[in-house]
Amino acid sequence: MTTLTDIPRKTTKGTAFLIEESAPQDIFTPEDLSEEHLAIGRMVDEFWANEVEPNLPAIREKKPGVALGVLRKSAELGLTGMAIPEEYGGMAMDLPSLMVASEHMGRDGSYGGWHSAHTGIGTLPIVYFGTEQQKRKYLPKLATVEMLAAYALTEPLAGSDALAARTRADLSPDGKHYMLNGQKMWITNGGAADLFTVFAKVGGEKFTAFLVERNFPGVSSGAEEHKMGITGSSTTAVYLDNVPVPVENVLGEIGRGHVIAFNILNIGRLKLGPATVGAAKNVLAICLKYAKQRKAFGSAIAEFGAIQHKLAEMSIRTFVAESMAWRVVGLIEDLMSAAPTESGDGSTRERKAIEEFAAECSMVKVYAAEMLDYVVDEGVQIHGGYGYHQDYAVERYYRDSRINRLFEGTSEINRLVITGQPLKRATRGLLPLFEAARAVLQEAEAQPTKAACDAELSLVRNAKKVALLTLGIAHQKHGAQLEQQQEIIMNLSDIIMEVFAMESGLLRSRKLTAAGGGVNAADACAVYLRDAIARVELSSRTVLSACAQGDELRRNLFRVRGYANHDPVNAIALRRQIAGRLLANERYTV
Repeated sequence: MTTLTDIPRKTTKGTAFLIEESAPQDIFTPEDLSEEHLAIGRMVDEFWANEVEPNLPAIREKKPGVALGVLRKSAELGLTGMAIPEEYGGMAMDLPSLMVASEHMGRDGSYGGWHSAHTGIGTLPIVYFGTEQQKRKYLPKLATVEMLAAYALTEPLAGSDALAARTRADLSPDGKHYMLNGQKMWITNGGAADLFTVFAKVGGEKFTAFLVERNFPGVSSGAEEHKMGITGSSTTAVYLDNVPVPVENVLGEIGRGHVIAFNILNIGRLKLGPATVGAAKNVLAICLKYAKQRKAFGSAIAEFGAIQHKLAEMSIRTFVAESMAWRVVGLIEDLMSAAPTESGDGSTRERKAIEEFAAECSMVKVYAAEMLDYVVDEGVQIHGGYGYHQDYAVERYYRDSRINRLFEGTSEINRLVITGQPLKRATRGLLPLFEAARAVLQEAEAQPTKAACDAELSLVRNAKKVALLTLGIAHQKHGAQLEQQQEIIMNLSDIIMEVFAMESGLLRSRKLTAAGGGVNAADACAVYLRDAIARVELSSRTVLSACAQGDELRRNLFRVRGYANHDPVNAIALRRQIAGRLLANERYTV
């Protein structure tokens, strides 16, 4: 298979985008996917039409065995073994292949929950961290779904604070087993899984991962939870009552379970990006068709400016989320290709590369989840009263979307990662972030964008300066205690995320333009960059007002205003143009 690394690009480090410049050719975009990658999307589409769609009513009603039966049919196509090495019965496909499949599986949260939990957080812990014996024992059965996998981290009193887990693991007197006792909550696939990755504390202290089979004595599942959305996925508690787990089923190192937990969450956060983009594209297509058919005041509502605004903005945010997600995929693939072969096998190099870009994975998760919430909310609004009715797909999408801001760590926890990771690296001297911030702080004053300059590139550059200035002042004020100032961290993370979103969208747009396309992308960037710099300025003002006062505050605010200064565009006309093209195609286009 052609891989992303067949196209040479420079490698970089996590969050270095704040202090480096990139060119359009430096980033990977969906338009760079190979024919083999696109063929995976078509295969998933065909499978969906033939096997998933006819069974969705039964899956959503939780009819026993239906979802599992469909999942096993997907295994016949290799869709459940894409991330598993060939020597263990898998397809050994690259990260972009997994992302393509995730996007095309994004049509429905109920079946998507079964599939993604099994192939992602259920299987990847063994792929990345399993011993040779564990891989040979379990991966072939996971590839065929002879065994269904689940990931058991959350507990009733340990959600976001995973390390506060109370589930215990105590070594048996003969030294052959760990006896597990505790309860896990909100476990996807919990009602049917045959194999759980369970996190427990050895001796009540050492956070450790274990591979626990359902047929081990003392393992049981609770009743299916009644959820707001993704109603057809299996979500239960899992109870562990003196469960004997063989010592050879310890996954990774004793006391190092957090390494497994957080790395698996990183890949889950990245995969959530294309999954939500796939859902957003479907919702947009539904709304485009509905808006052309629905009549009001003698006209199709698609002709109304207010509706066109909504359709265009749905497309703009989808474009930006898509650009961010694929850029991160490219960053990970490039770093993997640059890693020396002695640094481990492909799975190990992939895991380390994903860990390097943990902050970017969190940005994708937060932005994409909030993007889809916006898209489905406006989808309901476009449908009016019909959007509130269960006979219309947007009602289900609306309910299904809400979980994404909780999945893979809440958006708040991920915002802590977005700022926390670069701060930690800067403190350790691994990222010259503080030096870059000091350089911006030492500038005499911000210079407004000049008409002769590249206005949109200047917006991105100035957004980076706002980010560095704001971060620098916050660090001057709070020092090592900055991470404890959560309101400040939330705003800093929003600034950093917007910078990444702005640059990702602009670079992709220019890459499309250079290839002779991307008219919608260019218009989307013209609108988005100006809206984003306003949000960046507002978040910066919030932080600066908490870190200074009097003349110092006024000087800082003046500088931020200078950086954020820009000439407006006719956003109304641009959104109308975007909407017109979308309506003509009745689908998302760039």
